[in-house]
Amino acid sequence: MKKIILATICALGIIPAVGNTAYKSSSDTGTEIFDYLENRRRAARTDLWSEDQLELKADIEEAKSRLPQSLEEGAPVPVAFEGDDLIFNAVTGEFIAKGRVDIIQLEGYRFQSTEASGNVNENEVRVKGKSHMIQINENAPRVTLDGYNTFYNYAKKTGTMERVKGKVGDYYIAGKRFEFYPDHIVAYDAYQTKCGARNPDYRVSAKRMEIYPEQIIRMYDVGLWIGDFLVGTQKYNERKLDGAEETYFPRFGYSSNHGFYVRDTFTFPLKNSHYQAILNAHIETKRGIRSSGEFHYLNKDFTARTLYGFYYDSDGRWIKKEPSLDLYYSKKIEGSPLTYTAEYEIGDWSADNAASTHQEFEIGVSHDPIVLWEKYNLMLHASYKIMKDDIKHSNSGLTGNRHLNGFNYNATLFREFDENFAAYTSYEHNRSTSKNSLYDYDNDDYSTKFALGASYRLTDKDRFVAGLKFDAKKGTLEDADYYWYRDLHCSTAIFRWRQKRDKVEVHWQFTPW
Repeated sequence: MKKIILATICALGIIPAVGNTAYKSSSDTGTEIFDYLENRRRAARTDLWSEDQLELKADIEEAKSRLPQSLEEGAPVPVAFEGDDLIFNAVTGEFIAKGRVDIIQLEGYRFQSTEASGNVNENEVRVKGKSHMIQINENAPRVTLDGYNTFYNYAKKTGTMERVKGKVGDYYIAGKRFEFYPDHIVAYDAYQTKCGARNPDYRVSAKRMEIYPEQIIRMYDVGLWIGDFLVGTQKYNERKLDGAEETYFPRFGYSSNHGFYVRDTFTFPLKNSHYQAILNAHIETKRGIRSSGEFHYLNKDFTARTLYGFYYDSDGRWIKKEPSLDLYYSKKIEGSPLTYTAEYEIGDWSADNAASTHQEFEIGVSHDPIVLWEKYNLMLHASYKIMKDDIKHSNSGLTGNRHLNGFNYNATLFREFDENFAAYTSYEHNRSTSKNSLYDYDNDDYSTKFALGASYRLTDKDRFVAGLKFDAKKGTLEDADYYWYRDLHCSTAIFRWRQKRDKVEVHWQFTPW
């Protein structure tokens, strides 16, 4: 796999950071709850049916109501033909339709054009000019396509279409030639994007794309484009059409912790889909190259990861794992609102102040969101965690073993007042702090925390978020974070001011719809 990482610093001295396909903030005050709300709203918008799809659904129901009898299992699915000028040969089955041509198969397919021909005995439709195709089959992604020189056999569910543009699932897609098969679609010299603009801000091209009903897209000889600029290539890439994975593109940014940086994630799918190799590339002006490599085993409820390299927390504090093994198990208790998790990690850790063989074991349980009064939702989580460090060296002179055990818990109450305004409050206790742990990494210097925050959408393009976090025992304000989300066509700029820490961050992420 080859990928070109861009590292040009713009004239203003600010480089945005490309984020995930789903909103994901870097927060110390609990504002990630708004990521949950924004992503839920995004998913709801993605699932909305278009007017064309709703019209086809209604037309199919009407056509079924006019059938003389119910369909027998295994019988051919009826097809309805309409046209302003329809010529039909009952002997040969050939037909020619002109004007407003509308062909509906009751399994969930529609072809529209101004002129079409075909053969009802052979179940064939041919359109030399432009045609409009819609698919709403419940066992496959919803498809809306416009193309030329179309041929389709609606019994075999096979066909071709040229110079195609449209939408598959929530991806906009275009290609020189499409081939339709019963179990997948193949597109040649094609591209896909979640940017709906006439000229997409970003896109992924491929010599060949395969789209499967299981919401999987496989791409060969891949190109990654920002505007008309090629930023990377891959021989092969496989994605979930309905997933919220990392974007294909490099992320750029500036923060007080890292300076200017460029990050990218390279995923190497292996022949066995349960295994995956990952390279997390990171270059910044403050500490130089800080990358990591991972090898994953993925199963339904269980994940095993080998980690090697540098990792950072939201405060820009680094840890080096060389290497570390992480095992994670999560299972929903059938018939209950509870999910339990268990995680174990062991490895050689090092930071600026210490090095050790580090072990963590944590077992936890979470409750599904509990709906309280009207739109109030309560989220609960509790766990017990055991940490042990066999110290190799410490700047503070610590030697031997260091143990830390204890309960952690979190309760978060949030409400969506309307489409524009939401708020939360939370109470959290973490046994581990920077004062009783060997490492500062991912730790505050106080254990019991009270947080609150609000999100307000001022305009269709502007959303403001504030998050405050207090030391619950002392009653002191420890963190105050303020965000401004600005929609920019098919991307979002995010400005973050960390008032208590006097730090600034500027990010940019592609909008995930």
